[in-house]
Amino acid sequence: MEFSAEQIAGLLGGTVEGNANVTVTNLSKIEEGKPHTLSFLANAQYTPYIYETDASIVVVNKTLVLDKPIKASCTLIRVDDAYGAFAKLLELYSQLKGDKTGIEQPSFIHPSAKVGKNCYVGAFAYIGENAVIGDNVKIYPQAYVGDNATVGDNTTLFSGVKIYHECVIGKHCIIHASSVIGSDGFGFAPNNGEVYNKVPQIGNVVIEDHVEIGSNTSIDRATLGSTILRKGVKLDNLVQIAHNVEIGENTVIAGQTGVAGSTKVGKNCMIAAQVGIIGHIKIADGVKIAGQSGIGHSIEKEGDIVQGSPAFGIGDYKRSYVLFRSLPKLSDKIRELEKKTKS
Repeated sequence: MEFSAEQIAGLLGGTVEGNANVTVTNLSKIEEGKPHTLSFLANAQYTPYIYETDASIVVVNKTLVLDKPIKASCTLIRVDDAYGAFAKLLELYSQLKGDKTGIEQPSFIHPSAKVGKNCYVGAFAYIGENAVIGDNVKIYPQAYVGDNATVGDNTTLFSGVKIYHECVIGKHCIIHASSVIGSDGFGFAPNNGEVYNKVPQIGNVVIEDHVEIGSNTSIDRATLGSTILRKGVKLDNLVQIAHNVEIGENTVIAGQTGVAGSTKVGKNCMIAAQVGIIGHIKIADGVKIAGQSGIGHSIEKEGDIVQGSPAFGIGDYKRSYVLFRSLPKLSDKIRELEKKTKS
């Protein structure tokens, strides 16, 4: 893929300063710029690199003032917001790079399945009985879509993704490699205290639109009803969502976090890495949970920020941590006082 400075400026609504016909075929960081690559400068601390970069095109802010000439081989595109403009270019680049269509062989699509227009189905992918695949869906090699499952328009399933039977994936979703949607919830009933009988998990998983799920994440199907991820949810790699959990709109959850069964997480929450959340509780809208926290009870206050295990208000946690770090010194002082008292 080759683009000229003039074409890129047109996409970004910017102005060209230099050779409008120079072309690029790849992207680079400004400090590692190479000929025929496009870079950007948004952070002032990287400004010195603008004078020595070999990148052919650099996107910069209109307000950038140059102290000395740049290399003649470098063309600038000035825009209102260099960082936002480059993010837009990255999105376009990603779309163009992943713009695959067609059915590769060998792959299997059940005769009763419905596959929409302009889809891509990679080699060794499997689409089961009565599955419904929307338009512009991309299903990469070795992905699996089970019987009666639905995948909405413009959704991407990367290699090795497994969508179990009856599950529903919305539009404009991205599910990264090896994630599993709809595996059985962890349901077992003790029998005579020695043997655990499996409780059938006959519900499903419903993922609404514009959800992104990282690699190697597991979302369990409900015992009854649905495990639900609402619109705009973002999950990192290695996240565990248990049966009958509901995650509210636009909540983000970082890696190695686990949410136990039937817990309801509100919208616009931010949950950091390695957080453990017990089952059958509620977390209010806008709550922020610091990394490695343990949540053992409902958080009912909207916008609350908690930390620790068991977690409590972050202000109290920080004050408590200061005291905790001082305990050895306090212990030494107590010993000194005891000696003086005895003497």
